[in-house]
Amino acid sequence: MALTILGAVALVGVIGFRRSAMTPSPSRLPIEGELPSFGGANDWINSPPLTPAALRGKVVVVDFWTYTCVNWLRTLPYVRAWAAKYRNRGLVVVGVHTPEFSVEKDLANVRRAAQEMRVDYPIAVDSDYAIWRAFNNAYWPALYIVDAQGRIRFHHFGEGEYERSERVIQELLVEAGASGVGRDLVSVDPRGAEVAADWSDVRSEENYVGYEKAAGFASPGGAARDTRRVYAAPARLHLNQWGLSGEWTVGPETAVLDKANGRITYRFHARDLNLVMGRAAGDAPVRFRVAIDGHPPGPAHGTDVDDRGVGTVSEPRLYQLIRQPRPIADRDFEIEFLDSGAAAFVFTFG
Repeated sequence: MALTILGAVALVGVIGFRRSAMTPSPSRLPIEGELPSFGGANDWINSPPLTPAALRGKVVVVDFWTYTCVNWLRTLPYVRAWAAKYRNRGLVVVGVHTPEFSVEKDLANVRRAAQEMRVDYPIAVDSDYAIWRAFNNAYWPALYIVDAQGRIRFHHFGEGEYERSERVIQELLVEAGASGVGRDLVSVDPRGAEVAADWSDVRSEENYVGYEKAAGFASPGGAARDTRRVYAAPARLHLNQWGLSGEWTVGPETAVLDKANGRITYRFHARDLNLVMGRAAGDAPVRFRVAIDGHPPGPAHGTDVDDRGVGTVSEPRLYQLIRQPRPIADRDFEIEFLDSGAAAFVFTFG
């Protein structure tokens, strides 16, 4: 989740899966290339291994995701609804899970996340980035729509364009000879972190806690890389600055709390504040409480805390901590971990 571009999360690279010339088809959708192989998958969930040859005759949606990515989470209600609505009309959705963080390479974590998020369509586990490279993909989320002849006919990176994407699915199903497709669009009812961002009032960008990609770190003395150290919170934070207090070890991906009662403070401007968190070691949950402008969040609490700001880190995932009602303004956020072992990865906003 390195760089947000129109709601997409980009790594370096330029899209370029085995391109052919942009040849117009009878439906006027371009032919962008052939469906690459899924042969590099480490494992499959909800399905035996799939191949382009076995998928001939089906319209295929390939959805690149990683389960902690909020941008992908906000597209999931639509992808899930398309899979259910058009499954009996000849559509196959293939989710390609390509991890950003090392914890997302753990197959048990991916299986748990898929079950909790009700992702019941086939999932290719792409922990070594083999399928990512085959598509020359650069984004989470990335959507590719493939016709019944195995040709990529449409792609979209990031959030949005849901009506356009569904219209392409409908068109390619009809082109493949499906009946009863219709022109109605799915209706979704997203909850929690799946609710679309309030882009009109987001002034804070995704920000990492590990030193490889962190920005705006304001604790005195900066971050000590891979070294246990006691940090002090900044005396004052400007918008999009943050700091640590307490005893932490800051690594390339995470900051890990070595002693109970450590804190992270962050000045942000957005309706939602999310934090990807996990546990550094052991099975014991990590208790925490959050505050906004020095007070319990009350009606501004997210789905993973109560109105007192109390919550628990039980598994590595995205935690929605703040969803504030209007008016949206610059706010001081604080999370205090009551137990050691918390691992913080990345802040996201919406």
